[in-house]
Amino acid sequence: MEPVINWNPREVSIWLEKKGHSKYSQILTEDHCIDGRALLLINESDLKSPPISINVLGDIKRLMLDIRQLKVENRQSLLQLGFDPISLLTKPVCSAHVYGTQFRPDPFNFYDDIHMNHGSDVTATSSHSSEFEEDRRLKPEIWKALIAMGYLFTVTWITAFVMVIVHDRVPDMKKYPPLPDIFLDNVPYIPWAFHMCELTGTVLCFVWLAVLVFHKHRFILLRRFFALSGTVFLLRCITMIITSLSVPGIHLECTPRQKPAYLDDGNFLGEMVYKMQQAYVIWRGAGMSIQGVRTCGDYMFSGHTVALTMLNFFITEYTPRDIYLLHTFSWLLNMFGIFFILSGHEHYSIDVFIAFYITSRLFLYYHTLANNQALSNNVDSCRTRIWFPLFSFFESSCSCMVPNEYESLTEIAENLACSTYNNYLVIKSAIKTQILLLRALPSNQTVQIGSTSLVGARALRSRTPIVLIKKKDK
Repeated sequence: MEPVINWNPREVSIWLEKKGHSKYSQILTEDHCIDGRALLLINESDLKSPPISINVLGDIKRLMLDIRQLKVENRQSLLQLGFDPISLLTKPVCSAHVYGTQFRPDPFNFYDDIHMNHGSDVTATSSHSSEFEEDRRLKPEIWKALIAMGYLFTVTWITAFVMVIVHDRVPDMKKYPPLPDIFLDNVPYIPWAFHMCELTGTVLCFVWLAVLVFHKHRFILLRRFFALSGTVFLLRCITMIITSLSVPGIHLECTPRQKPAYLDDGNFLGEMVYKMQQAYVIWRGAGMSIQGVRTCGDYMFSGHTVALTMLNFFITEYTPRDIYLLHTFSWLLNMFGIFFILSGHEHYSIDVFIAFYITSRLFLYYHTLANNQALSNNVDSCRTRIWFPLFSFFESSCSCMVPNEYESLTEIAENLACSTYNNYLVIKSAIKTQILLLRALPSNQTVQIGSTSLVGARALRSRTPIVLIKKKDK
């Protein structure tokens, strides 16, 4: 359906007839050319006053109620299209370069016309919101992205170690044959299918990297990707180690690894070192068979499905809605990758289904919370801090949707050059300051320098004087 902001008078007339206001369709759409943008800006005072002059109070209230509901329903789409939901200007509510705050407006202040009934208009509302516009913008917070990367790095190591443990616990294939499975029992084994699954995942990974390179808010995207991926794989570690399922395919050669001869039964430290070495092999190859990694027992739930689904959802979320070909391509790769996993008889169907469900639900819950923080109350915030502490930490300064804004290669190069040059000037100025201070010191006095370069750099930025601590020679 066409966004309401792009409706023409004819589409507004259809909407009025659908809502039961057909008798006002002519005066609004034909006599006064009310289109979608104008409809969203109408308030109760406009309906009462000339030139519209609706005299029936009940009709005014009902029409105004439907218009308010239309505003509420289209708030997210307006933000995604880059419009301020209050003034309908094309300047996005959130943009880069400025720090955000914890501003939390009343959820209905955007659409409430109470103050409009007293003679004011949308311009007044827009000017009120513009006071907070600078404070509600996004900042990259690179340090949070680095923390999220460290979190995912740690989880991948834990996952690799758990995979070594569950491989040694895999049930004996002769004693525990494959479990009944509707898909695996009816689809023949395809030897090359699992490799194709990993190739589709590689293609999705390259597409996601391209999105990150050109997206203006790439560091926010990175920390969300790392945080969500780490959380899902950490949950996978728990489900893998709790229950060991039998091998799903008879073609798989799954037997516990033979310990080296030098490892005795009581050599706990040596055994741990050996398992860490095996975990490193898995971690280095990212658990992929095309990298020579082969493990068994890590079935509940499918890590390959998690990776495919997470990449697909991030690509479709952070690319423009009108790039239908890319979104279709991403979903096809996701679905074909899952099909290849099952065709290779590497996982049970339930493994794949649960992996897709958990990954998609966690992604949607996280982004629903992130996009609607302005509408949350104190109770919701408290629940989030308890049940989703990572979200509370990483999204503490992000109080609005992340717009899909992109930079060209020229802009990326210019920003990188400016950042490098600014850092060079700060360091140069700090060094110059220290040299001048050292030259100005009397010969019979010493100064505790400490981390003076850092202090000098901060002082240059904040324009505050540097205070030196002096000690007289005894």
